[in-house]
Amino acid sequence: MSATTTEYQVTGMTCGHCEMSVREEVGEIPGAEVVEVSSATGKLVVSGDVDDAAVIAAVTEAGYTAAKA
Repeated sequence: MSATTTEYQVTGMTCGHCEMSVREEVGEIPGAEVVEVSSATGKLVVSGDVDDAAVIAAVTEAGYTAAKA
């Protein structure tokens, strides 16, 4: 299976610390290669072979809400 890039919309992030929390949680998912987060736009872009449910669960674990964009 080839790596894909998926975009999610995250609500609740307001600062760089928020971005770091989301990046750390999502980065722990096996198969996640690149994780880009912006609190300004609420955009989370994940590259790699990852399951949508795993990404959403990781964002929830970080204390925020995510939905596939």
